[in-house]
Amino acid sequence: MPRPIHATVHTAALRHNLARLSQAAPDARVWAVVKANAYGHGIERVFEGFRAADGFGLLDLDEAQRVRDLGWRGPILLLEGVFELRDLELCSRLGLWHTVHCDEQIDMLATHKTNVPHRVFLKMNSGMNRLGFPPQQYRAAWTRLNALPQVDEISLMTHFSDADGPVGVAVQMAVFDTTTRDLPGERTLSNSAAMLRHTTPFHSASGHRETHVASDWVRAGIALYGSAPDFPQHSAQQWNLEPGMTLTAKIIATQDLATGATVGYGSVFIAKKPMRIGVVSCGYADGYPRACGTGTPVLVQGIRTCLVGRVSMDMMTVDLTPLIDAGVGAGFGSEVTLWGRAANGVVLGIDEVARCAGTVGYELMCALSGRVPVLEAD
Repeated sequence: MPRPIHATVHTAALRHNLARLSQAAPDARVWAVVKANAYGHGIERVFEGFRAADGFGLLDLDEAQRVRDLGWRGPILLLEGVFELRDLELCSRLGLWHTVHCDEQIDMLATHKTNVPHRVFLKMNSGMNRLGFPPQQYRAAWTRLNALPQVDEISLMTHFSDADGPVGVAVQMAVFDTTTRDLPGERTLSNSAAMLRHTTPFHSASGHRETHVASDWVRAGIALYGSAPDFPQHSAQQWNLEPGMTLTAKIIATQDLATGATVGYGSVFIAKKPMRIGVVSCGYADGYPRACGTGTPVLVQGIRTCLVGRVSMDMMTVDLTPLIDAGVGAGFGSEVTLWGRAANGVVLGIDEVARCAGTVGYELMCALSGRVPVLEAD
């Protein structure tokens, strides 16, 4: 039999999350962001769940081709734009919209030969300090683009650095609004955090009313996949989001430990009393973070317990003390949910696991190893 580990992508959950985010920004059209192979879920696997989106946002031309091959005829936005002149030829052929964030991209457009002008999204650096024109250069960039016959409509774009926390979006919004006040074109501003915290009435834990953001387009990313963009202030369940992915393995062996016995490499876990542990068919080569240590939650047969000792390449060990009958039998043993939804409906949020590793849910999703089979379920 195959090694007992697999991930499941839940189409119904993805569909639910899209509807939830659309509800959060009812006056905007929604980009379903599927960059990084749909955050590790697989573009082909998430497509049905996101079919109701107004467009798809991504980075790679290859990913854009895959979305078109799935039959999508609506808008596709290249979130970082093009990287060389010949990329514009594929934009013309596939009908892609693309971000413009630097003078070099305007230069490429100026030399591009096309019969169909391009829809571009002019990006402002309003404080994130990654991509985009500084506010003092933004209007000149708009003027250059507007003069090009290769350019059709110009949309206006920025990205929030602190929509998920106490700093909020007020300063960046003021910069963007002041700079673009009389410029025509649709706006795309909000990411997942801004959609949930700043497009509908929302009060922070301190009771402070958050700044309201109005967008023509919103960019739904991590929340589409069931991760809370502002964890731990809010969990995915508090935002009414469902896990888009479940990582499941099985117990392949058990051990009975005496007081003082150690577990795994480095003997970092020492049993304080007699206990029973299960060896699970998942390790860091499967994408589970090695940084997770003793106490990281797991579900065994839908019952919450925790990891003990170090995660190794192919295995980890978990405490079976709370379980009476968990173990190994015909076809190997009890089901272990590393994140996502267990068979009994209990959910272990990916954000909670990521926090134990000192990282974010994004990284766990994207790090799922190619050796892990991925199933699809509704």
